[in-house]
Amino acid sequence: MKFLPALFFLFAAAAQAATGYTELPGLEGDGPVTVFYPSGDAEQELTRGPFKLNVAQQGAPRKGNGRLVVISHGSGGSPWTYTDLARALVDAGFVVAFPEHHGDNYKDTSGIGPPSWRRRPGEVSRAIDAVGKDARFAPLLQLDKVGVYGMSAGGHTALTFAGGRWAPAVLARHCQAHIAEDFATCVGPSTSLTGGIADGFKITVSLQIIAWKFSDPAWVSYEDPRVKAVVAGVPFAADFDMPSLAAPRVPLGLVVAGKDVWLTPRFHSDAVRAACKPCELVADIPGGSHGALLSPMPPLSGRLAELINDPPGFDRKQLPEVDRKITAFFRKHL
Repeated sequence: MKFLPALFFLFAAAAQAATGYTELPGLEGDGPVTVFYPSGDAEQELTRGPFKLNVAQQGAPRKGNGRLVVISHGSGGSPWTYTDLARALVDAGFVVAFPEHHGDNYKDTSGIGPPSWRRRPGEVSRAIDAVGKDARFAPLLQLDKVGVYGMSAGGHTALTFAGGRWAPAVLARHCQAHIAEDFATCVGPSTSLTGGIADGFKITVSLQIIAWKFSDPAWVSYEDPRVKAVVAGVPFAADFDMPSLAAPRVPLGLVVAGKDVWLTPRFHSDAVRAACKPCELVADIPGGSHGALLSPMPPLSGRLAELINDPPGFDRKQLPEVDRKITAFFRKHL
């Protein structure tokens, strides 16, 4: 009988270990903000597109660690491919919010690239405001220390919050110098170099379009004093002024994937690591592709599958440890 209190505590803790889910209206015309959070209610299966999630939909929030982490999804992305990371953060007591980036989400890709990159930091800040204004979450959170995680284009957003400045013209110069080596960065998934006779034509036309679209030399920067820790996963970074990331304004962690064929590491994550000596390498995934941090992985085909899917032999069993390392970074700094 003397063991019953301990057993009761374990069963009670297990009963409370649920991930709540809700959706908040965005502010100032923004899209919805998806929120995952600690809840004591029972989880049920929820279907979102091809994904099946176990969550306590509209479950009553319970007190966690009082901290918020905002996740900025990649181009054409959604919250659903980051739910394993969201659950790891919720298990550690965090509330997790996903803004839907205007013109750069799974429903609308009309503004991918610099138009979205300019808007994204403000959308993150307004997502913080939206969660803070909600009567369910306001009493449970202290918003003086907020974390931001981003992957790919979301990593670009994260680097901006860390103090990095970027300009479209820097991307144009990068592509002029390195388009053959970093073709997917400069052109996207619409076409590829095959080694055939048409490659020269593709490069010539692409450079003409890039010079026209990305001619603005003005630096873009952004600051929200509430953001106190940032993690950038496989970030789009070739358009950054790297010296601006040499001394980030907040702790900056990086997650890198050695076999990223969309954002060639030496021009992106490795360049940030070389510029930022105080940055922390949160996780190194040497055998991972650009999509290694998407968990669960979306069903893909064609060129997108070539750029994002796992390379042969990649073991996804290592990803929960990556999520734990990201979570530990935020626990340490928030």
